[in-house]
Amino acid sequence: MAVPKEKDFMPLLASCRILVVGAGGIGCELLKNLVLTGFEDIEVIDLDTIDVSNLNRQFLFQKCHVGRSKAEVAKESALRFNPKAKIVAHHDSVLKPKYGVPFFKEFTMVMNALDNQAARNHVNRLCLASDVPLVESGTAGYLGQVTVIKKGLTECYECQPKAAQKTYPGCTIRNTPSEPIHCIVWAKHLFNQLFGEADPDEDVSPDSADPELVGQAGKSALDSSEAQSKASTTQDNESASNGNVLRVSTRAWASSHDYCPKKLFTKLFSEDILYLLLMEKLWENRRRPTPLTWEEAGTIDEEKEAENDKGGIADQRLWSVKECQEIFSSAVHIIRKRLTGEVTELVWDKDDESSMDFVCACANLRAHIFGIQRKTRFDVKSMAGNIIPAIATTNAVIAGLIVLEGLKVLAGEFGAARTTYLNRRPNPRRRLLVPCALDPPRPQCLVCAPRPRLALKLPVALTSVGALKDKVLRGALAMAAPDVEVVDGKGTILISSEEGETQENNGKMLKEFNIVDGTQLNCDDFLQNYNILVDIIDCDQLKDGAEFEVIGDPEQLKKEQEEQAKEQDKKEEEQTSSSSTSAATAAASLLPPTAVLEDDDDLVCLDDVIVKKRKVEEGEEREEEPPLKKARSGGKTEEEEEIMVLE
Repeated sequence: MAVPKEKDFMPLLASCRILVVGAGGIGCELLKNLVLTGFEDIEVIDLDTIDVSNLNRQFLFQKCHVGRSKAEVAKESALRFNPKAKIVAHHDSVLKPKYGVPFFKEFTMVMNALDNQAARNHVNRLCLASDVPLVESGTAGYLGQVTVIKKGLTECYECQPKAAQKTYPGCTIRNTPSEPIHCIVWAKHLFNQLFGEADPDEDVSPDSADPELVGQAGKSALDSSEAQSKASTTQDNESASNGNVLRVSTRAWASSHDYCPKKLFTKLFSEDILYLLLMEKLWENRRRPTPLTWEEAGTIDEEKEAENDKGGIADQRLWSVKECQEIFSSAVHIIRKRLTGEVTELVWDKDDESSMDFVCACANLRAHIFGIQRKTRFDVKSMAGNIIPAIATTNAVIAGLIVLEGLKVLAGEFGAARTTYLNRRPNPRRRLLVPCALDPPRPQCLVCAPRPRLALKLPVALTSVGALKDKVLRGALAMAAPDVEVVDGKGTILISSEEGETQENNGKMLKEFNIVDGTQLNCDDFLQNYNILVDIIDCDQLKDGAEFEVIGDPEQLKKEQEEQAKEQDKKEEEQTSSSSTSAATAAASLLPPTAVLEDDDDLVCLDDVIVKKRKVEEGEEREEEPPLKKARSGGKTEEEEEIMVLE
């Protein structure tokens, strides 16, 4: 690396403008390194506030800072290392419109210290749009990596597919949990139904539409007047005049009972379970759940188990059923008080004590009912937030590597920049740090390709415009403010980012807008300066009951389909030849024809995990490890740097 002489380089350090996104574990170490290296013009943005659990590894924070903005306190602490530095702190979300392309163009370089894929995608696109170099990073326990992204020269963050977050069938969560994680997911959904933004897909009431409920078993459960009376949350009351069903939301029901803990408990852990038991077919090959009443829970103290757990860390002690009941009641009272005229929806946060208590208590009560192993509060918190324990030294190593790569970028030496992996144990050459040459942009990338294009499989008659916007564009494609125009020669606007402009379209199905197989949609995000052409493929049934499938480049898909058709024709020819030979040598015509298994019908080609070899700096080759998975797609909180979704 040809670095300028110190007398020329130091003024460059002092004058360049650096944007640091994230002020958590990596962000704290990074800010400290930057000011000590000589960078003097820095802006840092972070939405999070300091929690006591951050103090063991985010060393710019102290106990007196708990509750304050991470960005503000990180600024104050970093200035003690270099008072000459100019640091601007933003206690805000980088996803907001004001932090768009014009904002990013003000900087020489951007350094990411984020924890979630949505924010990483957003920053990646803004850096590409503004042509500002990005140094991306992430850690996961002992593992970590740093890479440099430069428009037109290297792969962008989204060039390689990322592993999707693990999801579970809704009927399993609502009706037949079999693992602790099922109960924890149910408890998080319950929090949102009672106190947050309710999602119909996260309904916690028993699911009478379960695919297993067929025949008389399902009919008896649905038609039973007793079942109707037990399902008190959904309140499916038939109208005497027209027979319509009036469905009352979980939150409306709870509010009508003033969030009474006893009534909530009775409904969730007794009445709903009795309703489930009426669905006899569900329990033919499963352990039947045992309803739990308020009075019964108060008598299950499990003294011996509690005695054995005494003396340990509080969060690592297993709560008894009685304790779960008491903590549930207390948490409901505390959380209920936060719902005021101004605050109508809460967001679950694993670092909020009462919110975490609520989820832990509900998950363990449900686990007890279904005969599933209960978990400590520590375990529930780890599973609920998909947390990999953070290690301070990993953060420190990665933060140092970020600055080293930043110096190369500042010197204009992109050829010397590397993707560096921090491994759990030394490789055969006894190296923990393995640098790899940067790869060029992927031509099929849906973000940095010159003309991004993808094929989207979905049932147009069953998919609403709102689902397209929220689940496909904002969810799968990580767009912040999507605008969609139907390529029909008329300029039909399907979705507008202007508030209220196309609100009436959200509940309508795509078919109502004459969107059929082969229709193209022009999707644009003005905040990210991102545009992509979407080819619709109408498909009534998708694998595993998925609502949609993003396939990729339509031209590549067409080639694959042609190759599969040729292969299928070849197999059919071979089968015909084989059948003819068999008929000539035996009286096969007297026997029923033998069915031919279509082997290809059950084969699905996935490119989610791409394993390839990269050339390592000193001539060695290493097979790249599978990508580290994302823990959470929500806002960032405690364990930000341990979630790594880079490849």
